Amino acid sequence: MSEPTGVENEGAAGLGEGHQRDPGPEPEVGSGIVRVFGRQLKRCRVRAGLERPELASMVGYSVSTIAAYEQGRRIPPPRLIDRADEVLDAGGVLLEMKEEMEKAQYPAFFRDAARLEAEAVEVHVYANQAVPGLLQTKDYARAVFGMMRPPLDEDAIAQRVAARLARQEVFAKRPAPLMSFVIDESVLRRPIGGRAVLRGQMEQILLAGQRCTVEIQVMPLDSEENAGLAGPFTLLETAEGRRIAYVEVQNVSHVHTERRLVKGLEVKYGILRAQALTPQASLNYVEKLLGER
Repeated sequence: MSEPTGVENEGAAGLGEGHQRDPGPEPEVGSGIVRVFGRQLKRCRVRAGLERPELASMVGYSVSTIAAYEQGRRIPPPRLIDRADEVLDAGGVLLEMKEEMEKAQYPAFFRDAARLEAEAVEVHVYANQAVPGLLQTKDYARAVFGMMRPPLDEDAIAQRVAARLARQEVFAKRPAPLMSFVIDESVLRRPIGGRAVLRGQMEQILLAGQRCTVEIQVMPLDSEENAGLAGPFTLLETAEGRRIAYVEVQNVSHVHTERRLVKGLEVKYGILRAQALTPQASLNYVEKLLGER
């Protein structure tokens, strides 16, 4: 969703008229359900008579990664759970925890927002501090999480990066949701992770902009008008036609469903799109910025 602080903008709520949730304790890795899954994975492996290297080879992961999953230090992705349940003949024991593992990928304050985003038929994002998570490359995301203070440990950074990239599977949905992004030019000039990382990130933005269901617009720095100075936000529409607005700052998230509040942000987003460069002019502009590097 939008990236107001350049960190894990992954928060939200239980959808009242407007909802705020504190981020709660971090990190989630190594807690509760993650440790339970790890013990179950190990138990199934031992029951199947396999050593860790054997299981690692069968599922396509490193031995150290399997150890991290079994010890509850990392959260397994859905594909690992599917494959492990199959090769260990676990009879669905591991699959039963798949939904909880998917939720555990994200900080507590973002889990409901991630679900809403994954289910949305339309996603519209205004970003003025960092590239939106849905468009980030692995290297850019790693750089973003590496800047968090207090700092995250390596396992937590790896998990956050994996979770962010997993969100991008929404592009492969059929039918794919309609998406639009208005990105402030300052975001494209801020060399998070270094210039090589930024270059790769801009190349990814260009690729995303070629999708028929995605429109990307740049808000030029020399524009005299900008309706988004109050900060980033995301607009979502569900298959049932419900419209939702999501904003977050310093890991405190707000999900708004009250029509008056959502309508105000919809109007603002419409103005932002009118003030920004057109989608084609925006892609041309990103290409121009790439040529400067």
